[in-house]
Amino acid sequence: MPGKLQPDILKQNVLNFTGALRDDLLVGGGIGEDAALIRVPSGVLVAASDPVTGAGKNAGSLLVHINANDVACKGADPSWLVVTLIVPDTLGVAFVGEIMREIHDTCAQMNIAIAGGHTELTDKYAQPVISGTMLGITHYELGAKNIREGDCVLVTGHAGLEGMSIIAHDRKELLTDIFTSQEIDIIRSWKDNLSVVKPAKILREFSRYMHDPTEGGINGALYEVQQGAGLGLELYDDAIPVSPLTLRASEKLSFDYRNMISSGMLLAVIPPERVNDAQEKLREQNITSAIIGKFTDGEKLSLSTHEELWQVLARV
Repeated sequence: MPGKLQPDILKQNVLNFTGALRDDLLVGGGIGEDAALIRVPSGVLVAASDPVTGAGKNAGSLLVHINANDVACKGADPSWLVVTLIVPDTLGVAFVGEIMREIHDTCAQMNIAIAGGHTELTDKYAQPVISGTMLGITHYELGAKNIREGDCVLVTGHAGLEGMSIIAHDRKELLTDIFTSQEIDIIRSWKDNLSVVKPAKILREFSRYMHDPTEGGINGALYEVQQGAGLGLELYDDAIPVSPLTLRASEKLSFDYRNMISSGMLLAVIPPERVNDAQEKLREQNITSAIIGKFTDGEKLSLSTHEELWQVLARV
């Protein structure tokens, strides 16, 4: 099935192969770990790499945001981006220029330099391959292994916002019988809310771990965090923030918004004694948040990691 590898398959076929053991690699590849931490003389280098596979329009901007989010979730300021573009020759140089202009504009707004990369036209693929590697420096060492029993799960943003935005841009016809044109415009505008860099910068001093729920949505993210922490989770399911528009779409199109790709939503694990201060700092910047659970010494929750967006986009 297309999409991210399931955790057990990922462990067996990818994560077991780690190359040389080096003391300067503080956090490497792992379930729920979307960026590496590498000790360098000036602190800790954060490196994250992700492609864009599910979006047609706004793919350049999305590439910057998803990679910047992973770096920000490790407590770093996203600073340098390396871009790989492999473009079908049928799309040509014009497509390359369009994507790079979008990447440039987004990076310029976020004070990120495009440090290099690779670009080519090919007759081997029908769809473009768009991938980025983001780098930044931090003095934090955030990771799932830091999580302790009793720690709280805080989220910002709302479930499914990225997936809903992609549907509204790439398959608008699926929504026309559900929403007014004004409501569709609201959903399309969510493409401007996909960054978690601002809340992550606020929360990094309070957090043991941060994560952005991408493919698999909030359920997939919570499953990954449980595995990485080795703890159980008490989930307050009704506390998960979700837009009424997403709820309506999930009912009409029969998908679970908790498993809809959700860049723009930030998950932070915070010690209980620091939660009030963290939420106050967010409120000062007009960022809403919710506590949706806490870690326990009990059994891990059974949560689905599948992604709902693909089956929605595939509908005739």
